[in-house]
Amino acid sequence: MSVPARIGVATLGVADVARASEFYASLGWRLSPDSVPGVVSWFDTEGTVLALVPATGARPGAAMLTIAAGSPAEVDEVLRAAVRAGASLVEAGGHHGRFADPDGHLWEVAHRPVP
Repeated sequence: MSVPARIGVATLGVADVARASEFYASLGWRLSPDSVPGVVSWFDTEGTVLALVPATGARPGAAMLTIAAGSPAEVDEVLRAAVRAGASLVEAGGHHGRFADPDGHLWEVAHRPVP
């Protein structure tokens, strides 16, 4: 398997998810009902999704691009393919994982389960 050239989510690390969510909602962006208050806010945009998450382990203002996976199994497959290509595995498990490219850019691979 190769790594799909499919950027599905732009993730922003924020100091306060509720405050940031209010800001983007005030822009007229629609908050997804799949959001989890205080944990992740999803805003569906044209062609991609904006995710707001707490900036744990990173400074507020940090950004990460996410490759959307169709299943948790695909998350694992994409992470393995990225590592074979020369990425460093940062985190793996469950519905998401992260890798760093050779220059240290952080990428996430995630499956967004819909209830």
